[in-house]
Amino acid sequence: MSELKPRITENGIDYILVGDYYIPDLKLPEERRPIGKYGRMHREYLREVHPARLNTLILTG
Repeated sequence: MSELKPRITENGIDYILVGDYYIPDLKLPEERRPIGKYGRMHREYLREVHPARLNTLILTG
């Protein structure tokens, strides 16, 4: 049996070898967009009233 390559590119998509299967190596682009007036107001509310919830939201993305 032939040796499987750890990484291949097929149709412009990179695949990595996991066990016996090739899984697409997809990455989401980093998205930075303004949150607007109401987003800032909500963030300030969370900062004042629910700091633990704000911390969880920030850490989980």
